[in-house]
Amino acid sequence: MMLIREELEKAEKESLSPYAVLSTASKGRNKEEEPCDIRPVFQRDRDRIIHSKAFRRLKDKTQVFLNPEGDHYRTRLTHTLEVSQIARTIARALKLNEDLAEAIALGHDLGHTPFGHAGERALNAAIKDCFGDKPPFVFRHNEQSVRVAELYERDGSGLNLTWEVKDGMLNHQMSCKPSTLEGKVVRLSDKFAYIHHDMDDAIRAKVLTDADVPESIGKVLGFTTKERLDRLIHNTIKSSEGKDDIVMGPEVMDAMLKMRKFMFEAVYSNPVVKGEESKAETLIETLFKHYLNAPETLPEEYRLLLEKGETPARVAADYIASMTDRYAIQKYEELFIPISWKY
Repeated sequence: MMLIREELEKAEKESLSPYAVLSTASKGRNKEEEPCDIRPVFQRDRDRIIHSKAFRRLKDKTQVFLNPEGDHYRTRLTHTLEVSQIARTIARALKLNEDLAEAIALGHDLGHTPFGHAGERALNAAIKDCFGDKPPFVFRHNEQSVRVAELYERDGSGLNLTWEVKDGMLNHQMSCKPSTLEGKVVRLSDKFAYIHHDMDDAIRAKVLTDADVPESIGKVLGFTTKERLDRLIHNTIKSSEGKDDIVMGPEVMDAMLKMRKFMFEAVYSNPVVKGEESKAETLIETLFKHYLNAPETLPEEYRLLLEKGETPARVAADYIASMTDRYAIQKYEELFIPISWKY
């Protein structure tokens, strides 16, 4: 009698595209494990990521709008869920491995800093300020996502994710080249998600309106957030059907890149949106210099890595990157803001 896992693996072989990654064809994990009787390997990875501490912390990390008071602005967690939904839609339509795409999408931002990309810039600025033009490492959130999953979760034993999931997490940025089509789906889905929801949040914040989007973009992608997302997804599916690649039509790809550029100019660099970022950057830089010079104040799990040979700079960056916005502010207040005398 076949196990449920074996039945699911058999169904993959019978139904998925020849370009999909089958669960049985995974390159495996760093540490071998007994197979689950119910779940194929990529389902197990998805579940491990969802149950991880790093995943839960995403709910209190900035997407674009820093510590917004409204309930409906995106956070790093809701961004991740939207990436996952888009990736699953595309993967299913192209008969790729939906479980693999979902696991990559859910894990792609596990290593993101507090305060969004401002936190990442500030951390690198602090590293450069301390070490000059030849820093010991450059902090990249995509690399950190894999590092967090494999080094810090499960009390240091790591999630032991499959090679394919780690490859997709590592290579989700546009400058990277994922090794699987599922990874390529997530790489595009990440862009589709933030173009869609960051514009939606900007409209909610009254920073922009749909009418502000250049007409040349609207003629190709649509004139509302819904139309643009629908066009990007449909075009990717139609352009990639039957191909050993994930592509977009040249006109739509060009319009997407122009929309992305428009968002950087109108939202991501907007002083109204980013007015508080300089304070967040100062906070991150101050925390890094503190933990670099006083590593004994790090939590025990981070001090243990120092004993294993990791440098104070690397571990200090790990600790700060793990923080939520709220926790980073709390640690800054504990360390640098005087409290009233109590007697």
